[in-house]
Amino acid sequence: MATTTATTAGSRLFVLNRTIPSPEELRELHELEERLIARRAREIEAAAPVMADRAALGRHMKALLEAEKNDPPEFERVMAEDLDREQFKEVVAQFAVDGLTESESFLPIVWRLPKKAKMAVFRVLVDEFGCGNLDQAHFNIYRDLMTELGMSLDVDDYLARTNEETYAYVNTFFWAAARAPRPEYFLGCLCYLESSILYAFQCFANAATRLDLAGARYYTEHLHIDNFHAKELQVAIREFDAEADLHPVKVWTGFKLASEVIGGATEAAVASALKVGSHG
Repeated sequence: MATTTATTAGSRLFVLNRTIPSPEELRELHELEERLIARRAREIEAAAPVMADRAALGRHMKALLEAEKNDPPEFERVMAEDLDREQFKEVVAQFAVDGLTESESFLPIVWRLPKKAKMAVFRVLVDEFGCGNLDQAHFNIYRDLMTELGMSLDVDDYLARTNEETYAYVNTFFWAAARAPRPEYFLGCLCYLESSILYAFQCFANAATRLDLAGARYYTEHLHIDNFHAKELQVAIREFDAEADLHPVKVWTGFKLASEVIGGATEAAVASALKVGSHG
């Protein structure tokens, strides 16, 4: 259920994730992550199927992606076909805390990875930040979309209105990159994100194109580049396996956790959009 209270656990954790915390704030951050993220990660890991090696992990990841692709949820159809401009603007607003800060949360993973896995992930990061070209940086392309829609570009303006489901998605990546017990959780999270975008972002692209938004570029660019990114994450997992002691179940945990929080964020955003305008 979407929430819009002024200060929530998710919004507080998001603010702390983008703060240099005092000792008291750091304790608060850890407590919030334990309650909102780490506990669920342990539940997924405890229920995970047996994965003796990377090949078994790959089979389970492929099966989950194929199942999702072949059975898209109704909210994706609603976004692609039904939302009007003001309703789609609400979707864009619900993801503003992500789009305006895109990929910043990934950066702490770099030092945690062995060298070849690090290079594979870094190739993804280079693209995310436009190879140093502001016009191509994903966060700036999102700003262009928001400008076209007449929206504020100040992330603080969205803190009180953003769904908890969106915060669950964004905060999971902060946790996975910086504080998850092992880097495999992040590799799983990012592998799911980059792989699932190839079908899950289609409804965003279809909606933005149908509404004649030049900012549809934000979504179509992801549909283009993330095929490469998905392959790079597979490379990162393979290289981690070669260079270090890969724990396949922890990759799976991140993968499954990302599936839950990303799907939940999109569903909640569409629900919020349907309360706007003619569907209010």
